[in-house]
Amino acid sequence: MNSINFRTSARRSAAAVTAALLVAGSAALAGAGPAQATEDQGRASAVVLRTGLDVSLLDKTVTVPLAVSLNEVRAPRSAEQTALTARLDGVDGGEPFTVLRAEVARAAATVTADKAEGTTRLAGARLHVPGLPLLSLIEVESVTSTATCEAGRAPVADSRVIGTVTVLGKRVTLTAGGPTDVKVPGVGEVRLDLSERQTTSRTAAATALRLTVSVDPLDLNVAEVQGTVTLAEATCEAPAAAEEPAESPAAGSGPVSEVRPQGAPAQADLARTGGGTATPYIAGGALALVAAGGGALVLARRRARG
Repeated sequence: MNSINFRTSARRSAAAVTAALLVAGSAALAGAGPAQATEDQGRASAVVLRTGLDVSLLDKTVTVPLAVSLNEVRAPRSAEQTALTARLDGVDGGEPFTVLRAEVARAAATVTADKAEGTTRLAGARLHVPGLPLLSLIEVESVTSTATCEAGRAPVADSRVIGTVTVLGKRVTLTAGGPTDVKVPGVGEVRLDLSERQTTSRTAAATALRLTVSVDPLDLNVAEVQGTVTLAEATCEAPAAAEEPAESPAAGSGPVSEVRPQGAPAQADLARTGGGTATPYIAGGALALVAAGGGALVLARRRARG
């Protein structure tokens, strides 16, 4: 009876050793696989108005930066904004100053798995700077910009100025061939760049209007304004294109085992002979089982003789 119990215990021990070896082999194989690369996520941004102006007061003894952004959004974390006015405090005798008024001021940025897009639209807009409370720096009927980036396709940038544009009280005609300069004696000058567009293999950027401003009303140094103004800007970066799955070999195209990868002869030999990376673990388990069984048999015979 004791002999039977001993044999059963020995067999259980051998089986446990074999199972442990196989589990270890499976874990090693799982850890040897390549890391999964994360695809780059697309990006998009849009802004209706951005100013980078310096306002000099009191004969240039005091300079106040006029940095305003209206409806600036970025995806994938932001969606859409539609504020119609932009205000700044502390540059007009301590009173709030309205930089922009518009009938429509919309910016949106969206990102999906295969597309990123930024869009802006500004309509019925009047832009003011300190020192010119009654005269608009620029008035526009409608400007739009769109930047579209799709995975695996060429990005597209588009911007348009629709209707009339008035700068410092003068109606101007804009051309895409180069900048337009507007000068008003006793007031200042503005240089306008129309419809700037840039694209690369994965990115796009579009700006409807960019103004370079130098205003000194009546040369009285009441408020000298210099810097840049951007109207209707959109940018995007395409998501990384998904890799196409490898095609499986067609039926009747010949034995795949005869094709050996360069630099890996050992792997090719294992494929041909039916072996694999798990073979050493299986063989080790089998040897452990045989050894445990043999030991149990020897002990059982000695006990029976005794």
